Amino acid sequence: MAATTIFERMSRLAQELGAINLGQGYPDFPEPPELIAAAARAVTQRSNQYPPMRGLPDLRHAIADYYARTQGLDLQPEEVVVTSGATEALAASFLALVQPGDEVILVQPLYDAYLPLVRRAGGVARLVELTPPDWSLSIAALEAAIGPRTRVLVLNTPNNPTGTLLDRATLAVVGALCERHDLILICDEVWEAMLLDGSAHVAPMQVEALRRRTVKIGSAGKIFSLTGWKVGWACAAPPLADAIAAQHQFLTFTTATPLQWAVAEGLALDEDWHRAHRAIYAGAKARFVTGMERAGYRLLPASGTWFVTVDLAASGLPVEDAALAERMVREAGVASIPCAAFYADRASTGYLRLCFVKGDAVLDAAVERLAVFREALGREAVGRDGTG
Repeated sequence: MAATTIFERMSRLAQELGAINLGQGYPDFPEPPELIAAAARAVTQRSNQYPPMRGLPDLRHAIADYYARTQGLDLQPEEVVVTSGATEALAASFLALVQPGDEVILVQPLYDAYLPLVRRAGGVARLVELTPPDWSLSIAALEAAIGPRTRVLVLNTPNNPTGTLLDRATLAVVGALCERHDLILICDEVWEAMLLDGSAHVAPMQVEALRRRTVKIGSAGKIFSLTGWKVGWACAAPPLADAIAAQHQFLTFTTATPLQWAVAEGLALDEDWHRAHRAIYAGAKARFVTGMERAGYRLLPASGTWFVTVDLAASGLPVEDAALAERMVREAGVASIPCAAFYADRASTGYLRLCFVKGDAVLDAAVERLAVFREALGREAVGRDGTG
């Protein structure tokens, strides 16, 4: 039986203890009324029966059009497979493209579903690490991990938990590696619409060498901040998309029909709407980062996602992140996620992830609690040193 994830454990502890939950990544802002109205119309005025297995034509066209406008991609609707969330898109991709004994390169820190899904497909993971504090990807380490049985490389940009991006130059080198070794790239890009510092997302499919060998994973839940809708997709050249669809039909088969129509309407909203939507999250991030820094915490730079990373050593805190997260939820009443949870082989990393997509009052209360907690830890350290 699989163990309960740290995300579920921290959320459960937060509920039991009445703590502020900055561990699990979901917002508590008002939901976009345009999407809610579109879903309501679809439920009452359109069909609630099975859609086509690969997704409603309206949505597949909308996804292709959205990426043409925002990223300059030339996707065709037949290159899009709609799934019940991005995690299902990942599962279908691994099951389609990984045969028993195939090696799959995963880059740590990583989304916690990657490793169990690779193993479920019969694959063997080869782990490469980003280098903190800038979380750079070592091309030398990546190339060293490639062997004769390597079939797939998995990347995540913008990265969860770090919020950092892979730039075009890095992706061009990755493309050359994939061509040389005949690798398929599965790229988790679910945070592509949540870049909050003005950075531009570079999709691997924009690199010529990667256009036909990349599976692009996207998420309406992240684009529209509707995490419970679980509408995602995989985009790939027709042979790859066909293989993914063949697995998708035996996983969830289809995704809620009214929500597909609603997402199609949402993707057609103009850039002003998306800019205003992002601004809500950028404001929350700025408020939280300012408060945390005033409280003495040191946060690493991040372009995207709904998370910030605390550098424990630079903040003058104990670096055992899992132990500190446990103390924080119990003693400070704030739940976080230790970044060790994003590694397959680490007990501690020295970093904590905190979610900032909460209302002002919640963020202010969390900062106040964490300021008191940090001061208490400082007094504790002085007492241990015998200088107090």
